[in-house]
Amino acid sequence: MTDTNARPAAKPARPFFSSGPCAKPPGYSPEKLATESLGRSHRAKIGKSRLAYCIDLMREVLELPDTHRIGIVPGSDTGAFEMAMWTMLGARGVTALAWESFGEGWVTDAVKQLKLEANVMRADYGQLPDLDKVDWSDDVLFTWNGTTSGVRVPDGEWIPDDREGLSFADATSAVFAYDIPWDKIDVATFSWQKVLGGEGGHGVLILGPRAVQRLEEYTPSWPLPKVFRLMSKGKLAEGVFKGETINTPSMLAVEDAIFALEWAKGLGGLKGLQGRSDANAVALDKIVAERDWLSHLAADMGTRSKTSVCLSVEGADADFIKQFAGLLEKEGAAYDVAGYRDAPPGLRIWCGATVDTADIEALGPWLDWAYAETKAALAAA
Repeated sequence: MTDTNARPAAKPARPFFSSGPCAKPPGYSPEKLATESLGRSHRAKIGKSRLAYCIDLMREVLELPDTHRIGIVPGSDTGAFEMAMWTMLGARGVTALAWESFGEGWVTDAVKQLKLEANVMRADYGQLPDLDKVDWSDDVLFTWNGTTSGVRVPDGEWIPDDREGLSFADATSAVFAYDIPWDKIDVATFSWQKVLGGEGGHGVLILGPRAVQRLEEYTPSWPLPKVFRLMSKGKLAEGVFKGETINTPSMLAVEDAIFALEWAKGLGGLKGLQGRSDANAVALDKIVAERDWLSHLAADMGTRSKTSVCLSVEGADADFIKQFAGLLEKEGAAYDVAGYRDAPPGLRIWCGATVDTADIEALGPWLDWAYAETKAALAAA
C-alpha cells in the first residue's frame, strides 16, 4: 500500500465486479453464440433440443444426481424460489432463516403473501442464525450463500438425513462455487446470472424426490398463476424438466448460458469453477489483510462467502461509499462495487469463476487511491 494519491498505472483488464448480473466468462463475445435456434419456436425440435442440452450441461457441471430433476423456469432465481414456495408450502409448519435481504424477501412471501405462521430466525448482516436450533419438522427456507451479506452456511451437516420437512435452498450465489450435498437438498433454485455470468430473466428449479412427492400429494389452498403450475392431471409435468418450458424462454439467453456451461466444461467442470472462485477469494483476502481501513463484513472465515464478498470500510457511510464507488467507475477501474442498498454501507466484490484473479489483484491499488481521494474530498467539503 502506498501513501500517494497518484492513480495506479495498471487497471483490471476486465473491471466487472458486479454481484449480479456478473462478469461474462473470459473470451466471451455475442458473436460466439450459436444462433440457429433464434427466430424459431421453442417448441420446435431445435428449440427443445437446445433447452434439453442446456439442462444436460447444468446437470453435468453441477454433478447433480439422477435423483434430482432440473428445469428452466421464468422469473430468474426469484421466480424459481417463489414457484417452489407457492406450490409446496402449507402442508406443514414453516421455518424461514433470514440474515440478509433476499432471505427477508422469502419471509415476506411466506408471512404476508401466503399468510403462513412461519417461525422466523434472523441474524444481523455478517452473521448466521443458530443453525442447531432449526426445527426440521418444518419446511425450512434459507439462502445457501447470502449475496447481500457475504455470509454462507458452512456446509450441509446441519441438515438432518431424517428431516420431516423439506429443505428449500436459494442457492443462486452458491451453485458452481461450492460442493452442494444434493442428498440434503429437496428444493434448490438459482439463476444463470451469478457464477456463470449468464443473462437474467430465467430461473433454474431443482427438485429432489421428496419435493416431487410433496407436489403429487399436496394441493395448496391458494390459487396458482399459470407460470407456477408444475402439475398436470395430478402428476408432475415432466416436460418442464426436459426443456418444455412453462412459458416462452429467450433462446438467446439459453444460448448464452450454453456458452458459459461449455466454457465451464473446458475448465474441468465443477472443480475448475471452484478453483477459480477460491483463487479470487484468496486474492481479495490478501488485499483486505494488508489494509487496516478495510475488513470483512463476515468475520467468521468458516461462513464467509467466496463469491459475493462484502467488505466494511472504516468510517464510511452511504455517501462515502457512493462517492468511492463512483470514482472507481469513472476511472474504469471497477464497476458496481458498492454494497447492496439494504446492507450496511460498504463494498461488495464478486469473486466468482468468471472473474480473473489478476483483475482482483490489480484492484488493490485502486481501492487505496479511491479511499484516499474520497477522504480528501469529504474533508475539503
